[in-house]
Amino acid sequence: MLTLFHAPRSRSTRIIWLLEELGVPYQLRYVTIRYQDGSGEGPDAANPHPDKKVPALSDDDVLVTESAAVATYLADQADGAGLAPWIGDRDRGRYLTWLSWIEGEFGPAIGARLGAPLEEAPPAFAAALARVERALADGPWLLGERFSAADVMMGGTLGWAHQLMPSDGPIPAYLARLTQRPAFQRAMARDAVPA
Repeated sequence: MLTLFHAPRSRSTRIIWLLEELGVPYQLRYVTIRYQDGSGEGPDAANPHPDKKVPALSDDDVLVTESAAVATYLADQADGAGLAPWIGDRDRGRYLTWLSWIEGEFGPAIGARLGAPLEEAPPAFAAALARVERALADGPWLLGERFSAADVMMGGTLGWAHQLMPSDGPIPAYLARLTQRPAFQRAMARDAVPA
């Protein structure tokens, strides 16, 4: 059984969304973390992540951590869901590139933007937005007409940084398409710890 160790309003929220898109059975295990703003209860002994962060995914005796790794692992294992191009598929390279780029380049570019004065957008942030806009010119999703786990990962990143995004154009239209997906809405309903 898949178990996602999850903290509300964190990087693991997009993994809930991915699980909902995949339609596979899973259980949520809520854990506490220290958020970047200093809030939260800190490390949770029940969290199997080596750094006590989220996401952490347990698949029976297999532990997978780090967002891109968890997304790759899940999408590759979900037969028939179609959210990961298979090895040999012409879209596989672009797909893996997006998964890595979102975590390794886009996230840090957003971090640099958050740390810069309001009127001084770092060049890396502007270049990152331009790259996303160029990709969206070819279709509604990062792989053109093909929705993938990369869109879930990108949507999760855009969602927490929405205040930094342009107010019109391809990126907000893309984010609107993503948030209208039924799996996204189910995931948002499961994000918070049940009362």
